[in-house]
Amino acid sequence: MSNIWGRREVRETGRREKGLWELREGLSSRIGELDALLRAEREGGGARPGPEREALTARAFEELDEARETLRHSHRRRQPAAHLAVAQAHYDTAYSLMLRLTPPEKIAAMLPGLLAFVREHLAVSDERRVQTEQIALSVLAGGVLDDARRQVLVDATSVARQAHLKETLRVRSFTQIVYGISAVLAVVVILVGVVGALSPRMVPLCFEPKGVGVVCPTGSAPARAVRPGQDVDVVIAQVVSRWDYAVVLFVGMVAAAIAAAASLRRIRGSSTPYNVPVALAMLKLPTGALTAVLGLLLMRGEFVPGLQSLDSSAQIIAWAVIFGYAQQLFTRFVDTQAQSVLNSVGGPGKAPAKQSRDPQGPPA
Repeated sequence: MSNIWGRREVRETGRREKGLWELREGLSSRIGELDALLRAEREGGGARPGPEREALTARAFEELDEARETLRHSHRRRQPAAHLAVAQAHYDTAYSLMLRLTPPEKIAAMLPGLLAFVREHLAVSDERRVQTEQIALSVLAGGVLDDARRQVLVDATSVARQAHLKETLRVRSFTQIVYGISAVLAVVVILVGVVGALSPRMVPLCFEPKGVGVVCPTGSAPARAVRPGQDVDVVIAQVVSRWDYAVVLFVGMVAAAIAAAASLRRIRGSSTPYNVPVALAMLKLPTGALTAVLGLLLMRGEFVPGLQSLDSSAQIIAWAVIFGYAQQLFTRFVDTQAQSVLNSVGGPGKAPAKQSRDPQGPPA
């Protein structure tokens, strides 16, 4: 029975995490590490005994418990990625409290990591970053890290962690916007396909090349089938099919899928729990279907001189492929913005800021 419940719990966890297992376990391990450090610091006594120290320690353990509870939370109306963001916020608070409890001499050994994190997420002109770099330079030169300087480091690290969380939430907001627009465009594609199937004669995707007859995406009528003086609209009504729009939409979507796969070469991976490349690919599919239809309608309306007379159904399908792939001209701006949003999240791939002097280098 225990094995059955164990397997059920694994399945439920897999459904909740939806591919975020590694990030969840990584945060869980950091929570356990910080918990061990806090317990070791509390048992060691440190340099700040008294009620204030006990209050800070108790609050830090409460934040870690909140982080663990958030990771275990299985609310169906909240995305697993949101659980990670909230748990990270509780972890960051506990980490800042740990820094306030740690003696200054131990924080001095943590300066390289703290300085790197502050540099990664705070602007060069930020006064807290400037003071952090000055303190690091002074300590590496043999200075003393007193309580006042430790407070500056703690505040700078806390703000940097808040900035990191905002960067991650910005990626989440962008991804949700892209998914929302993709859903709206998908509804439009469905409506266009339904209207085209129910009323194929309303706006036919057919052409009347001279000497050829009438050509539609799924059928054609040769010139000999058109009687002299016969209205061409009557012939189109006989040739047009309710599958014309469906075929063009499908072909445009396939071409857009190929364009989406090709565009992924410019998108770097991200450590955030939000899958931006998938959102971009979802946006391209309905966009390609719509650009295929709109492109053929522009050609039929002689918007492009010389391209209004397609001679066969194969040519119509070929141009639908071209127009479906051409959605890249519109969505490339979204791709650029997506890369900009991903670059705003600090990480190993983020270019370091230029500085006139490196506080981690040898003192002057």
